[in-house]
Amino acid sequence: MARLRHSALAALVLVLVQAGVGMAVNLYVTVPAHHRGARPANYLTGSLHSVTWAIAHGVLALAIHAALGLALAVLVIGVAARTFVIARWPVRAWSVLAALFVVGAGFNGASFLDFGNNVSSLVMALLAFGAVACYAVVLYLLGQAVSPAR
Repeated sequence: MARLRHSALAALVLVLVQAGVGMAVNLYVTVPAHHRGARPANYLTGSLHSVTWAIAHGVLALAIHAALGLALAVLVIGVAARTFVIARWPVRAWSVLAALFVVGAGFNGASFLDFGNNVSSLVMALLAFGAVACYAVVLYLLGQAVSPAR
């Protein structure tokens, strides 16, 4: 249970770091209108090309944001999977919802790279805030699970 708490806390902190890097990218980075993956006919392959372009050829903040986003997706899916082994259903539900928010933010980030629509950036930030709230609930519930009975 302690390992799950540590993983959930790490996910929460990394979502906050990712959101901070995303704000810097939003304010100081201009994504070129024409890059590998821009305006794709197929969303998934275009997004794959956009993300790999961002990591390999984007400015440092964008490359960090994209790479951290991929690592974060792996982490949050792992946290959600771990809850199915050792936690009760409320922790599972909040962890899965947090993971869905993070993955949804990632898809909106890829969509922003693909099409450059500001609404994708807004949705990405709102989903990150939702994930932070979910992980706060997870940590609260896990704290209750290990508290001594009164």
